Amino acid sequence: MAVLKPLYDLYEWYISRNLTQENMPKHVAIIMDGNRRFSKIQGNMNTLEGHKRGIDTLERVLDWCVDLGIQIVTVYAFSTENFKRPQKEVEGLMELFRDNFESIANNEKIHRNKVKINAVGNLELLPEDVRKAIKIAEESTASYNERLVNVAIGYDGRLEIVDAIKKIVKDVEAGKLDINSIDEKSVSANLYTAGLDDPNLIIRTSGEERLSGFLLWQSSYSELYFCDSLWPELRKVDFLRALRSYQQRERRFGL
Repeated sequence: MAVLKPLYDLYEWYISRNLTQENMPKHVAIIMDGNRRFSKIQGNMNTLEGHKRGIDTLERVLDWCVDLGIQIVTVYAFSTENFKRPQKEVEGLMELFRDNFESIANNEKIHRNKVKINAVGNLELLPEDVRKAIKIAEESTASYNERLVNVAIGYDGRLEIVDAIKKIVKDVEAGKLDINSIDEKSVSANLYTAGLDDPNLIIRTSGEERLSGFLLWQSSYSELYFCDSLWPELRKVDFLRALRSYQQRERRFGL
């Protein structure tokens, strides 16, 4: 593998030099798929270790985004469906989430780059200690507005839309909103991601080609890119290829 590194470095340079800053996506969303398969392929690695490797990959990707000038990153960390996984795995993941959200308060890199952390999803589904850790992360970065990382946790796109409808119904019943005034902006304003630009580019790793309930409303006009690499194995060249594909497309809004 060491022999191939100079070739990868050269390829990274080749792709990077053809990327233009003016056409860089402002908001990149990522479905981080493949942690479990990665651990199985290793043979003697438990599933939780695969998820830990996935966190390492996320840290690298966020570094790349800072260097490339990408302002908003939204990652699909844990869906409502994931609660159906084996109890030991779910409990291990919750511990990972708790520890990593808590560590953000003292993460020098996060504060140096002024990255605001935001959790999106039905957070009431999460254990109390995870919710407290999320609050620590959000409050410690609340003053930043240069970069934003959204962590979709306890998230499901259909549930998000249902919750938005419930909020709108309450506003109509309370006389705060006229039913004839309901439009796309009204729905967007009541989503978990209210106030954010929709993602320009959505990347999914592991070779699967579906959204799996991720940002169903917000992805209407997003460009989609599917990568064969499992999430823990994602290389910078893979990420740069996604950006190159995005920049080579002629974006159309509609058919």
